[in-house]
Amino acid sequence: MAYLRPRLGLSRIFLPGVSAIRLFCSVGMDDMGLAMSRSPLERLDFDNVVLRKLPLDTSEEPGVRQVKGACFSLVKPQPLVNPRFVAVSHEALALLGLNGEEVMDDPLGPEYLSGSKVMPGSEPAAHCYCGHQFGQFAGQLGDGAACYLGEVNVPPGHDPEQLRDNPSGRWEIQVKGAGLTPYSRQADGRKVLRSSIREFLCSEVMFFLGIPTTRAGSIVTSDSKVIRDVYYSGHPRHERCSVVLRIAPTFLRFGSFEIFKQADEFTGRRGPSCGRDEIRGQMMDYVIEMFYPEIQQNYPDRVERNVAFFREVMLRTARLVAQWQCVGFCHGVLNTDNMSILGLTLDYGPYGFMDRFDPDFICNASDNSGRYSYQAQPAVCRWNLVKLAEALAPELPPDRAEAAIDEYMALYNGFYLENMRKKLGLLKKAEPEDEILITELLQTMHNTGADFTNTFRSLSQISCPTEGEGEAGEDLIKKATDLLLEQCASLEELKAANKLTMDPRELAMLLSMAQSNPALFQMISDRATIARQLDRLSKLKDLTETSQEELKTKHAEEWSHWITRYRKRLAQELEGQSDVQAVQEERVRVMDSTNPRVILRNYIAQNAIEAAENGDFSEVQRVLKVLEKPFSLQPGLELPAWAGKGESAERGERDEGEEQQQEAASTSTARNPVPYDSKPPSWAHEICVT
Repeated sequence: MAYLRPRLGLSRIFLPGVSAIRLFCSVGMDDMGLAMSRSPLERLDFDNVVLRKLPLDTSEEPGVRQVKGACFSLVKPQPLVNPRFVAVSHEALALLGLNGEEVMDDPLGPEYLSGSKVMPGSEPAAHCYCGHQFGQFAGQLGDGAACYLGEVNVPPGHDPEQLRDNPSGRWEIQVKGAGLTPYSRQADGRKVLRSSIREFLCSEVMFFLGIPTTRAGSIVTSDSKVIRDVYYSGHPRHERCSVVLRIAPTFLRFGSFEIFKQADEFTGRRGPSCGRDEIRGQMMDYVIEMFYPEIQQNYPDRVERNVAFFREVMLRTARLVAQWQCVGFCHGVLNTDNMSILGLTLDYGPYGFMDRFDPDFICNASDNSGRYSYQAQPAVCRWNLVKLAEALAPELPPDRAEAAIDEYMALYNGFYLENMRKKLGLLKKAEPEDEILITELLQTMHNTGADFTNTFRSLSQISCPTEGEGEAGEDLIKKATDLLLEQCASLEELKAANKLTMDPRELAMLLSMAQSNPALFQMISDRATIARQLDRLSKLKDLTETSQEELKTKHAEEWSHWITRYRKRLAQELEGQSDVQAVQEERVRVMDSTNPRVILRNYIAQNAIEAAENGDFSEVQRVLKVLEKPFSLQPGLELPAWAGKGESAERGERDEGEEQQQEAASTSTARNPVPYDSKPPSWAHEICVT
């Protein structure tokens, strides 16, 4: 009834010849029409519990500041000029009881979902948190661009499964890119189309891959502009301000509890609420009561409750990172402020899904040391759990936390092995040699430069051996070898992949320094980084002395050896089974529903970004549709929408900033299209994400 009050005010003005009763009835009917036609977003049922349960900074002091003794600060989102939708996720919006088509057709939709207009019941705020960034305590960080809008009650008629994953019965909604907050530091609180599209698409594909994640309901772009130096190259350009709607039970994170940290021994920084231990207790009570109600009910003793809570966070984190590793996902910035207290994938920045398998894969071009590389993720998450435990003390006794953390690697390995067995179709038995089989598979993929996603997807096509197959078995092994060779890298691709990532002169200097001045060397580099560079040099030397034909023969031998071992292991799956055909069919079904056909490769996101920057949002929407069914072939959705249109493809209007942008980067329409489920095209390795 948002329009009722001003309309009733008009009824007090009695016009000549018009009765008060007639006026009142007329107004009532008008208002009913407005109620029926008003924005669906105005009907959201907000219940902003966290702002009542945790300390709130109500200061309206403008600008960046230290916020002491509070977990949230009230803020005013800054409106955008001419906001409009790029895309919406129907499934994510359904969590809020919203119909995606209605939201897209709502004239107020882009304003409400960009923060340009505040919905009834919304209380915009920014969350205060700290974090360890690249191993160093950074002090106060907080929501520098994200803005809490409120918590929406789960609508009537919801799927009961939602409450299993979200026992609070509310969804917190945020807009990311809505302007300045007290935590914006040196930034402007805005996000652009590039980063917004990447976050929107990846939030959703992770959900459809079955990996715990925050969700994304929409992207809005605008005519508001900010200046960004994309490659930090001294060539800034204008980009459109854009906003993502994010949805989760809560966006509280490990760093939320670091606001109470005493002065750090290395950086000297402290949390803004250092010494306010009572707030830590309030925050723990809130998180456990709202999101871990079974623990709250089952542990009347406070210490035991807190230990059980921490152990559950540890378990969820171990399970999450195991799922990442099994789809080749690299987060890129696993700081403590990017780790969800619920075990969700949180904050999609310079992430990447691995193409060619490389355990040292680094998706963030700013991560020079490889701290957050693919193979480092399990250990980094453990390190972050140690920092969380420190932040929870004394509410969490350190000795009890240490005992829980000691379980982490065993739990992680168990989750990882369970997932990998499904990926290989090893469902009936768990054999000790399975770990060796998996390790040898990954080593063969690494040696041959095999595509991670497509190699696993192809494994279901390798048949189980049958009794007395003889020469037919050799033919099947050759056929399987040829199948996997299609996913391997060429000689030139492997040479490019093994080039040094640092200047040879710098490497020579560091090698000399490691011998002559080890203390100084430890300050500016580390032995692991140098070892990776030397390994690259060694591989590159071998590759320069090899022909393409010799390489293919070597790759075929490696794959033939592994496939032979794999088929022997598959034979064990059939032992004692009365219906062999049913076992084989189940194996293929499980493998094809575990190994995705398509993932959000960087080049797929880049094509969608470039089309959107040209004013064409259809590729973002198409990619989302493809990613909603990552395990299935969808006829008619094999290729980008612009395939075959060429340079003459219709483009949206571009202003001066966009013209400059297109001069700096070739557009997607100028490239030969490849299917979404193919290996990446040759130009994909040029994409740089920071």
